[in-house]
Amino acid sequence: MEKWFNVGKIVNTHGIKGEVRVISKTDFPEERYKAGNQLYLFMPNSSTPVELTVKQHRTHKNFDLLIFEGYENINLVEKFRDGILKVPESQLSNLQEDEFYFHEIIGCRVFLSSGDEIGKITEILTPGANDVWVIKGTGGKEILIPYIEEVVKKVDVREKTVLIESIEGLLT
Repeated sequence: MEKWFNVGKIVNTHGIKGEVRVISKTDFPEERYKAGNQLYLFMPNSSTPVELTVKQHRTHKNFDLLIFEGYENINLVEKFRDGILKVPESQLSNLQEDEFYFHEIIGCRVFLSSGDEIGKITEILTPGANDVWVIKGTGGKEILIPYIEEVVKKVDVREKTVLIESIEGLLT
């Protein structure tokens, strides 16, 4: 059975030429939304996905705007609102050595180099220069760590563990 990964949610239409406004959940929007790529739309109350081909992509404010081949009119895409765009696991590409998919990192337990567990990664933020991993601390406090070489020392996606170096001021 094919495993599906969430790429984004269609939250609205944009203009009259069939553009849809997407809140993305993908690690690589520029790759996922490349013209010619296949995305699968899962609508609430439907078990069969609609196969869509990306015709055009651009960003506007905090949204990704997409046009799909054969759906270049607002009347054809209004029904897509609240649908979830997904890709099958078979479409995931191999990553370089120090790159990970969000789904591989979220849920990992985080340990200090001393061996103490500090919590579990619940979310990944992408503010700019580097990703920021959000850890729900064992005491309930939220801890933010930058995904940089000086902090993240080892990631084991099989064991779902991350080893970090404590940096002065980072965990206080």
